[in-house]
Amino acid sequence: MSILGRIKDAILGRGGGIFGKDAPAAPAPQSAPVSPTPLDQQAGTAPVASAEPVDVERVLTEKLAAKGNPDLNWRTSIVDLMKLLDLDSSLENRKELATELGYSGAKDGSAEMNIWLHNAVMLELVNNGAKVPDKLTG
Repeated sequence: MSILGRIKDAILGRGGGIFGKDAPAAPAPQSAPVSPTPLDQQAGTAPVASAEPVDVERVLTEKLAAKGNPDLNWRTSIVDLMKLLDLDSSLENRKELATELGYSGAKDGSAEMNIWLHNAVMLELVNNGAKVPDKLTG
């Protein structure tokens, strides 16, 4: 699995992340039943209620509290974000992540690269339906 995939899984809960297979099942949202449209009836499908987006800040803050390591600055540091998610934050892995995300600068572990990676990861989370505070998306 790609490094980005592991980050998304760890945060969004797919594949056993913080809200994955080991977490208790969340109660189904309470909503009024939706009548299927004629097109839905023809296709034999029922409308699907959309789930609440994962609140990235809440998930990571809770994970940080559970780890008991307040020195990890996941809000601005890709290295600390990866450490919080128990992922290898080595330069080699960050270079691989940079390649996955299409980073075109020098893959040398510079502050520029790391800031870009952090912003790109946060944007990828948003693009996958997560709720990320504007201040974390660059």
